[in-house]
Amino acid sequence: MLNNFFKIKERHTNVQTEIVAGLTTFMAMAYVLAVQPSAIIGFGVESNFVDINGVVISKAALLIMTALISGIVTLVMGLYANLPFALSTAMGTNFMLGALIQSGTISFGNAMAIILISGSIFIFLTVFGVRDFIVKAIPKNIKASISVAIGFFITYFGFSNAGIGSFEEGIGLGNFSDPNVFLAIVGLVLIAILTLYKVPGALLIGIIAITIIGIPFGVTQVPNQLFGVPAINEINHLTFSFDFDGLFNGRTLVLIFIAFFGDFFSTLGTVLGVSQKAGLLDDSGNLPEIKRPFLVDAIGTVAGAIAGCTTISTFVESSAGAQAGGKTGLTSVSTAVMFFVSILFSPLFLMIPDAATSPVLIFVGYSMISSITNIDFSDFSEAFGPFVMVVFTAFTGGIASGISAGILADVAVKTFTKTEKAEKAVHPVMYVLCIPLMCYFIFN
Repeated sequence: MLNNFFKIKERHTNVQTEIVAGLTTFMAMAYVLAVQPSAIIGFGVESNFVDINGVVISKAALLIMTALISGIVTLVMGLYANLPFALSTAMGTNFMLGALIQSGTISFGNAMAIILISGSIFIFLTVFGVRDFIVKAIPKNIKASISVAIGFFITYFGFSNAGIGSFEEGIGLGNFSDPNVFLAIVGLVLIAILTLYKVPGALLIGIIAITIIGIPFGVTQVPNQLFGVPAINEINHLTFSFDFDGLFNGRTLVLIFIAFFGDFFSTLGTVLGVSQKAGLLDDSGNLPEIKRPFLVDAIGTVAGAIAGCTTISTFVESSAGAQAGGKTGLTSVSTAVMFFVSILFSPLFLMIPDAATSPVLIFVGYSMISSITNIDFSDFSEAFGPFVMVVFTAFTGGIASGISAGILADVAVKTFTKTEKAEKAVHPVMYVLCIPLMCYFIFN
């Protein structure tokens, strides 16, 4: 039954591999359960926050709803799209809106209204095929470089989280006397050795091993209790908490624009990058039936707004599952189940340290960067756009900014390149796309 529904044999995988891949994806992105509440109401010991409208928002409620919505949307992705993608609250929009909520600039309800509008636009563009049309108009060299750019982004994320690299005052080495750094390096070496000997579930084994080893080092903080009872009474403050008062102004339009385009290109990059890693793209670099994951992503954002969550997006950590062999929706279903379980056992999953997940991100980054061989560097007009995309992603720490810059550079160079080959001509849609991309940099 599983084979027929998920086309497991057709995609040259098996049930065990898919389940392990799902667990690996969850372990790599479980940090969202700890980060999302703090991103919205602030890092620190305070467990509650009162916004300008007097609405009490608790970290416990935010964690529960993040886990619940992530689980539901990821489950839909697996069952409807049959793809190994996991979704949760995107990093970026949450910090932007969270800072505005904490400063009293907007209310929590204002933020949810902004996300609702952004998600509704997503659904409209997806249903009418606009997103799919834009993806097909993007040239093959740009599509090939997206995976490489994401590889650098994931590697940067891993280095930063583990403390191996220092990025606060320029680029430099981290503190190698820090146990976190030491264990992260041990984890990276362990995963490499396991991969060398083709041990199934190498990434998952690495996460579990470093989490356990980190206990005596003081890196892994063992919680007082492994079972947590959801704070149901606090959830009511989050659901359907829409406040449209004071939203009809230029500032709100800018926030909607940033939220929309940031998620659009982050999702585009993740979907194509992870699909390439899983071997799901066709010869033109397109994902068949890409409308399905886009639709799930768009509906997820609207559902997230209703539940009190910021933009729901396809997570780049899905590539960890793809690296572990995940190729079908069963991977997503496995990840979704773990999100549901985490609602009751959140302390257990929150004890996983950055030192355990960062090596996975670095290793996945390596595997995705290897696709750089698909870019023709002998042709400047084909290579400059990908180059700009990679360096912008790596040095600005943002997928959306990197993809946007790469597309603008590619269009600029090819516009002034004399060629008679139709495949090297700039598609008219790309010129239209450049207008909002330039606005993204101006207003972001």
